[in-house]
Formats: sequence, C-alpha cells, structure tokens
Amino acid sequence: MKLVILDRDGVINQDSDQFIKNPEEWKPIPGSLEAIARLNHTGYRVVVASNQSGIGRGLFDMGALNAINDKMYRALAQVGGRIDALFYCPHAAEADCDCRKPRPGMFLDIAQRFNVDLAGVPSVGDSLRDLQAAAAAGAQPMLVLTGKGAKTKGAGGLPDNTMLFANLAEAVRHIVS
Repeated sequence: MKLVILDRDGVINQDSDQFIKNPEEWKPIPGSLEAIARLNHTGYRVVVASNQSGIGRGLFDMGALNAINDKMYRALAQVGGRIDALFYCPHAAEADCDCRKPRPGMFLDIAQRFNVDLAGVPSVGDSLRDLQAAAAAGAQPMLVLTGKGAKTKGAGGLPDNTMLFANLAEAVRHIVS
C-alpha cells in the first residue's frame, strides 16, 4: 500500500497562533487540495495526523472540529481528492499523552490500523514535533515552509534525513515522481 501522512494546520490549510476554531477560519493553502487529489489519483492513501490541543484547552469542541474537517472534506471532493483517515490528539500538552506529537503514538496507531510498516512512508509537516514523530515511527520526515515551516527550518535541529519543500504541492511532486 502506498501511504502518505500529512499534518493539517500549516500543511493543508493556513495555520493560526490562535488555533483554527471554526469552519470559517479554515482556509486551504493554495495548491494543497489539488496536491492531495494528485496523491489519490496516483494510488496513495492519504492520512492526516494532527494535534488538536484546542479541544483540551477548551477553545473548541468536537462539534467544531468535525465541522472544520467536514469543510476540508467537501473542499477536497470539489477537486477530486479525499482523506482516507484522520487521526488527531485532542489533549493539551500538559496531559502527557502518547498520541500528541512529537511522540509517535498517532503514527503507531496509523501503522496498526492500516497494517503497514511506516519505514520510508512520506510524512509532511510544518513543525519540529511533526518531523520528530515521523522520525520516531520510522517514516520519512518532510518539512514544508508553509505554516510554521520557515520558522521551524530557521530554528534548526531537524531530524536526520528531513527533506525540505516549499509547500505540499512541491512535496507531492517529489513523492509521485
């Protein structure tokens, strides 16, 4: 099975330091939806793995998260794309859970659910914790410079073998080539 793991905020859609709390705040990054559709059309399963600590912080509830994700699904469908599964961690950082990136819990759940070894599976993120979780699970960390990506690159300390791309569309061109 061909699989790609994507972070959501900052990779697929614009990010916000105040969190994406409702569907109106969810705005796709230009080219990201078409990039996901390209993955789908070339035989890749696309899974989203996203920290959503706004739930644990009480900034929004599950209904709001579902409405945001529904907007993303509808926007993807309009360009012929889809998300095959969405995994998220609802916990605040102080919860010390195993599913919150940079820990690899979500990635290990994905591997189990899809019955795949994540060795070399492309994993696209915009933050150090995205890359660290991918590397800890054996996936191929890919940093995009959208969202917090430029800041992440500037801070350094990226996992070994991290690949760098301007945005999701560029990363997908590399993945499918």
